[in-house]
Amino acid sequence: MDNTIQLVSDDDGLAVIGSRTDVEGFLASEGLLASAKDLGRRRLRPLLRAGAVAAQAGSGIAAESGRWLKMTEESARLVKEFGLMEGKKPGVSYAMVGKRGSIDSWIRIAEGPGSFSTNPAFLSGAAGIMAQLAMQQEMSEIKSYLVSIDKKIDDVIRGQRDVELGRMFGAGLDIDSAVNALERTGRVDDDTWSTVQARTHTVTDALGWALRRLDALAERMEGTAKVADLAGTMKKAEPEVQELLAVVARCFELQGALDVLRLQRVLEASPDELDGRRLVLKDDRHKRRELILRRIENLMARMDAAAGTANSHVLLHLPTHRAVVGSINRVGIAVDEFHRPLGIESGRRSWEETRWWDAARDPRQLKNAAAEAGRKAAVGTGVAVVGVLGLWAGSAALNREEDGGEG
Repeated sequence: MDNTIQLVSDDDGLAVIGSRTDVEGFLASEGLLASAKDLGRRRLRPLLRAGAVAAQAGSGIAAESGRWLKMTEESARLVKEFGLMEGKKPGVSYAMVGKRGSIDSWIRIAEGPGSFSTNPAFLSGAAGIMAQLAMQQEMSEIKSYLVSIDKKIDDVIRGQRDVELGRMFGAGLDIDSAVNALERTGRVDDDTWSTVQARTHTVTDALGWALRRLDALAERMEGTAKVADLAGTMKKAEPEVQELLAVVARCFELQGALDVLRLQRVLEASPDELDGRRLVLKDDRHKRRELILRRIENLMARMDAAAGTANSHVLLHLPTHRAVVGSINRVGIAVDEFHRPLGIESGRRSWEETRWWDAARDPRQLKNAAAEAGRKAAVGTGVAVVGVLGLWAGSAALNREEDGGEG
C-alpha cells in the first residue's frame, strides 16, 4: 500500500516511520517537517529487524525513514487527531495513517495483520529509541542553557576544593567521549561501557554535593536574623546559587547521557528487557527532577522570607531593602533559566522595590521602625527614637492633609 506511515508515541515524543517521501509529505502537510529530527538509518536498523516478521506478513509500510518530534502542543494535537491507541507496551500508543484512493488528506486507516505497530518487538524498540531521543533533546537544551549563562562549568568544577566534585570533570570527559562514540558507530562496546559505568557514582555524588550546598544556603538565609545583615548574606549567596544551578544542570545532562548509553546496551544485548529498563530509568529521572525542584523551592522560599523581612523595614534600611530585592530577583531569573531546558514553566513573580516615601505612609513600616528605634534607644541611641517619632507625626499630618481634614 502506498502513502502509509506508522505513528508511535510516548509521553515525551512522536515518531513517524515509513518511506522518506511519505514521512516528509505527512509532516510537511502538518507544518512540522522543520522541527522533526531525522532518526537516521542507524537508529532504524533495530526497528527494521524487529519488524521483519511484520514485513514477511505483507505489511505495506516501507520503513526506510523516520522522524521524531518532541511532545509539544502541535505534536500532541496529532496524537489526538489520529486517535493513537494504547498498546501492550506501557506508555506507548500507535496508529497507522495513510491516503486512500483520491483522498488527499491523511487519515487513520485500519491496521492489517502485517502492521509494524502490532509487532511487540517493534513497539518496544521504538519506545526505547524515543526515550533516548527525548533524553538527548533535553541534554542539548541543557548545553545551550550552560552556554547562555556564560558559565564555564568545567572551570567551576575544577576550581572547587571538594574532592567529589573535582572527580566529576574527568567523569564528564569519559561520558562525553562515550556518547560521541555511540553517535559515530551506533554501538556501545564493552570497553566503553565499563569505563562510563564506573563513573556513575561520581556524577551522583556531585549532584548530592550541589544539593547539600543549596540546603546550606537556605539555612544561612533562615539564620540571618538582623535586617542589616541580609544584604551581605544575599550578595554572597547570589553568585553561589548561579554556580550551583550550573553544576546541577551538568549533573542532569551527564545522567541523561548515561541513561542513553544504558538503553543502547539493553537494545543491543537484551532487547527483551528494554521495556522494564526504560520504565525504571523514567521513574528514576522523575524522582531526580522532583528532588532537585524541592531543594530549589526550599531555597527560594527562604529567600522570599528574607525579602519580605527587608521589605517591611524600608524606613531604616532602604539600601538593604534595595540590595536584597535586586539579588533575589536576579536569583529568580537564574532559576527560571535553569527550569527552561527541563520544560518547567515558572509562575514566579519578581519583587518590587518600595519607595521610602511610600513606606513613610505605611503604618506597619512606621511601627517596625519605631520598634527598632526603641531597641536602639535602650542601648544609648536615642536620637533614632526622636527621628522616627517625628517621621510618624509628619506622616500622619500629611495623610490628614491629603484627606482634606485638619485633625
